Amino acid sequence: MKRRIYWLIPDVASARRVMDDLVQAQVDPAHIHFAGPEGADMRGLHAANIWQTSDLVHAAESGLVIGSVVGVVAGMVAALLFPIVGDSPQWEVAVALAVLGGLFGAWSSSMIGISIPSPRLARFQSAIASGRVLLMVDLPRARVADIGALLERDHPEARFAGEERQVPAFP
Repeated sequence: MKRRIYWLIPDVASARRVMDDLVQAQVDPAHIHFAGPEGADMRGLHAANIWQTSDLVHAAESGLVIGSVVGVVAGMVAALLFPIVGDSPQWEVAVALAVLGGLFGAWSSSMIGISIPSPRLARFQSAIASGRVLLMVDLPRARVADIGALLERDHPEARFAGEERQVPAFP
């Protein structure tokens, strides 16, 4: 598991300098994400994508669980009341409907979640709207202190804005 650190940077030019310093410090660019104000020129930066800025993952997980539960219940009712072959319950129907319900639930919930801003970033919305750039870096625990010290030393204009303890490997 990695840790995600957040830093608020005053402008895009400063964010580009931070990006260069992080790459020189051998931080994988795929683990560096920037979220800027609407319409900002983010060229040269690894802009945050839908995985970081929306509630997509949480919504898909919730939909998978709810869809599976609904599928199991519907499958059990169908297996008990409407057996396909003979008079005994067809439990395979419950399993099949659980899988289909989970897939449908994950898909439909992800369509909703993709349009909902990430609750993890809600506390930064006013800063981003006022022109600041949010830096998100996913690091192994051992590198968090080193990268934090680098940013404090070389970028006094940047402000530490928090840390999340467990960031999943995907996304």
